[in-house]
Amino acid sequence: MAWSEHVVVRDGVRLACRDWGGTGQPIVLLHGLAGHAGEWGVLARKLNPRYRVVALDQRGHGASERHPRDVSRAAYVADVIAVVDQLALRPPVLVGQSLGGHTAMLAAAAHPGLVRALVLVEAGSGGPNPNSPGDIGRWLDSWPTPFPSREAAAAFLGGGPVGAGGAAGLEEGEGGWWSRFDRDVMVRSLAENAQRSFRHEWTQVACPTLVVLAQSSFIPAQEADEMLRQRPATMALSIPGTGHDLHLEQPGILLTVLSGFIEDLA
Repeated sequence: MAWSEHVVVRDGVRLACRDWGGTGQPIVLLHGLAGHAGEWGVLARKLNPRYRVVALDQRGHGASERHPRDVSRAAYVADVIAVVDQLALRPPVLVGQSLGGHTAMLAAAAHPGLVRALVLVEAGSGGPNPNSPGDIGRWLDSWPTPFPSREAAAAFLGGGPVGAGGAAGLEEGEGGWWSRFDRDVMVRSLAENAQRSFRHEWTQVACPTLVVLAQSSFIPAQEADEMLRQRPATMALSIPGTGHDLHLEQPGILLTVLSGFIEDLA
């Protein structure tokens, strides 16, 4: 099924959403840093027959406002709530990968009565890492843009923190294929995560939660263990043979896991 685009405006910021339709339990899909809503296409089409599926291009990404002034964690969270309210998606299952998972977690913590369930895909509560913005900035600076093709971009990006999924979000322009985000916006979006842990917010999540990690996970084992110690009712699993982009590498397995989790909610 093809998707339709909706535009939600919050505080003057344009937010583009891909709506795959459906009439069942609402599911809101949130991509990671430097990602885009289209990353969820394969999974969304498979979920669509049974669920209402919407993916958001978060601020600074994809077809949404590229240069938002506010890139705080609170702004990202408020965007999600605005999408849920304006598109009548209450109560949603929030599914987020990487930084999108962190946003989903904070939304569930801040709005316990709003979120039906939470799914973190290669995402955790986080911890202070002053080097991360600089590391990501240098990684983005290393991109040999423009890429001659999306295939060349996927080959280059596959080994990095953005992942090969970023290639599908490129746009064709002068000389080749360019990213659809501003480098400095991406770095600023990590500022709060670099400064502190969000373990307290994690303990405030009251809804059923599933954590899906890759075999070669970006989430430190100590962080994952601490999350399960703090909230022992959390369901958690690791998918063999996967990396940070597991939602792209194994969408079929993620579909099975996610569907089973949602069905159990009933």
